[in-house]
Amino acid sequence: MKLITAIVQDKDTNRLSNAFVKANIRATRLTTSGGFLRSGNTTFLIAIDDDRVQNVLDIIQKVSQKRKQFMVPPINLDAGGDHMGAYPIEVEVGGATVYTQSIESFHQF
Repeated sequence: MKLITAIVQDKDTNRLSNAFVKANIRATRLTTSGGFLRSGNTTFLIAIDDDRVQNVLDIIQKVSQKRKQFMVPPINLDAGGDHMGAYPIEVEVGGATVYTQSIESFHQF
């Protein structure tokens, strides 16, 4: 049995939840934040049999696509210089960060 921890951008959360339901995969959703853009994320925790791990990974990869968006870089007020001319830059967002770990035991009460 494995524990899959998948961190996805909030924009992909509902589509991924629906895909898990259709595939009969139980997942716990946690609201999280962080990263370079300091944007909202969702972390899914999934306990799954070893033979279904690849199925879960395929669903995550299909639904959580990378995309580009524009953002204004955060200003470091500790650094000297002119901060008035911050221009938007294009960055790649989305996708998923996924960890897979072995589970010693699993219980549902």
